[in-house]
Amino acid sequence: MKKLLYSVLAACVVSTSICIVGCKDGETYAERKKKEERSIGQFLQDNDFVGKINPITEEQFYAQDSMTDLSKNEFVRFNKDGIYMQIVNKGEGPTMVELAKATEDNIVKRPILCKFLEYDIQGGDTTCTNMSFYKNNASKIDEMMCEYDDFSRSYTASFTKGEMKSTYGSPVPAGWLKPLDFIRLTKVDGKQAKVRVIVPHTSGTSNASGHVQPFYYEITYMLSPNF
Repeated sequence: MKKLLYSVLAACVVSTSICIVGCKDGETYAERKKKEERSIGQFLQDNDFVGKINPITEEQFYAQDSMTDLSKNEFVRFNKDGIYMQIVNKGEGPTMVELAKATEDNIVKRPILCKFLEYDIQGGDTTCTNMSFYKNNASKIDEMMCEYDDFSRSYTASFTKGEMKSTYGSPVPAGWLKPLDFIRLTKVDGKQAKVRVIVPHTSGTSNASGHVQPFYYEITYMLSPNF
């Protein structure tokens, strides 16, 4: 009887210890969100890409003809999704919105090529890029098929080839589509649009969403020459 009692007590101690360790090591979603917010705040103050960032409001951004002042290192913060964006080059040619308005049904679908770098803000490391490939092999550039519906003012897009598809699958994160409202698309030999974006987990890849992690991207967009 004593042996049984000791076994039960020992099992309770082990079970309690596991619970304490699990609760101590685990983080709630709210705690992870706070951690993400702190990480983004620290990145705004100090990073190895552009230095200290000067956030501006949407109102100021629109008052500046939807541009960010590079000399002041401005990034606009969008209130709805918490994305920060800096337009390095606006590009030349039509926007997706203009292309859609020129069609009969106000819907346009185009293949868009992207050069990019992805940086894990919390981990402090570059996690995905096609920059090195692009220098030596243009066929390695990422491609996404993007559709814009001007009636609903919404984008849908899927990666069709490249590093992002290989790493995360076909869905294009909302953080990649956000800049399309403000940049102009040209083909490879033209002046290419380039942006820098800080993407919270809610607008990121499925991996970012699952781990509640923010990522920084540098992305160049251009229309596919094969269209």
